[in-house]
Amino acid sequence: MKQSMLIVAMLALTAPAYAQFGGLSDGLKRAQQAKAAKDKFDDLNVTDEEERKIGEDVSLKIRDRFGVVQDPAIHKYVTLVGTLLARQSERPNLAWTFIVLDTDGVNAFASPGGIIHITRGALGLIQNEAELAGVLGHEIGHVAHKHTVNAIRKNKAVQLGTNETLSDRAPFLDKIANKAYEMVLENKFDRGDEMDADKQGVALTEKAGYAPGALGEFLARLDDRNKDQPASNGLFASHPDTKARIDAIRKLAGTKTGALVAARYKTNVKYEPTPITAIATVVDGSSGLTGSTAPAKDDKNGGKKEEQQKKKGFGLGAVTQTSAPERQTAQVQASGGSRGIGPDRAAKGGSNANPVKVAVNDQDVAAFKKGIA
Repeated sequence: MKQSMLIVAMLALTAPAYAQFGGLSDGLKRAQQAKAAKDKFDDLNVTDEEERKIGEDVSLKIRDRFGVVQDPAIHKYVTLVGTLLARQSERPNLAWTFIVLDTDGVNAFASPGGIIHITRGALGLIQNEAELAGVLGHEIGHVAHKHTVNAIRKNKAVQLGTNETLSDRAPFLDKIANKAYEMVLENKFDRGDEMDADKQGVALTEKAGYAPGALGEFLARLDDRNKDQPASNGLFASHPDTKARIDAIRKLAGTKTGALVAARYKTNVKYEPTPITAIATVVDGSSGLTGSTAPAKDDKNGGKKEEQQKKKGFGLGAVTQTSAPERQTAQVQASGGSRGIGPDRAAKGGSNANPVKVAVNDQDVAAFKKGIA
C-alpha cells in the first residue's frame, strides 16, 4: 500500500512538469514558426503584378487626397513626355501611367509599378519641356529601381505578427501598400535613393534629347521659392541638402547640351505658378490634409469614395492611410505648423479623383520625339 501511494504521489508531481515541458515545446515551435515566416517575409520578392497592385492602391489614396485634373489634353501631353522617357528606362515594359493632380501645390509622386503623379502647381512652376522631363525622369527612376518596396524591405518597416504566416500574401502586401503610401506622400526616400533618382532623371532626359541639366535648373528655382518654408513642404523640399543635389546634377550634366522645347511646353501647358503665399491649404472640416469628421462626398456615380476603396486592395478592403490622410482627427490641422508642414504639402486638392484615361502608341511617341529640337 505504501509503495502504491508513493507511485501515485510521484506521478502527481511529475505530471505538471510533463505538461509544462509540453507547453514550452509548443511555445518554442510557435516561435520557430514565426521566425521562419519572418525570414521568408524579409526575403519576400514582390512580383511585378503585386508591385503594380500596391501602386494602384497608393495612387488611389493620392488621387483621393489631391483630386485629378479632368483634362485629357494635358494628360496626353504629360503622358507623351513620360512615356518617351520610361521606354528608355530599365523597366520599359511596365504599364506606365501619368496623372496630373488637381492642386496648386508643387509636388510629384512615384507609386510603385509605374504610376507617376505630378501636380498642376508643378506644371505651372516648370518653364519648359526639358524641366518636365527631368522631374518625370526623377520619379521614373524611383520606380525603375524599386526604391519604395526595397526601402520597406531593407528597413524592415513591415513586420509579421507572431501568429502570421505567408500562406496568404494579401495581408502582407496590404501592409506594404500602407507603408508605401506613407513613404510616397511624405517623400521619405533616403539620400542615396534621391541621388540615384536624380541620376536617372539626368540620364533619361539626355537620352531623349533634352538638356540634361534642366532638372537642376528647376530644383534651383524651387529651392529659392521654398527658402522660407518648413522642411516638409513637398517635392524635394524635405531634404536639407537640396543645394548639394543641384551641384551634383550640374556636374552630371557637365557641358552637355540639349533641347529645352519651351515653345511646345507653353503651347500645351497653360498653368501659371501660384505664389506660395497664395496656395489654398486645407482647413478643419474640409477634404484634404485635415482632419474632419465630415462624411465622404459621393462621387458622380453615386458611390462613396470609401466604399469604392473597399473594393480595392489585397485583402483588408482598402489601404489604411497612415500619414496625413484625407479625413482624420481635427487636431492634425492645429499641429500642422509645429510638424513643419508647408503650403505645398498641405495644399488643397480637387474633388474629382477619377483617373483620366489616355492612350499613346508607338507612332505618337515617335512623332512627338521629332519635336525635341
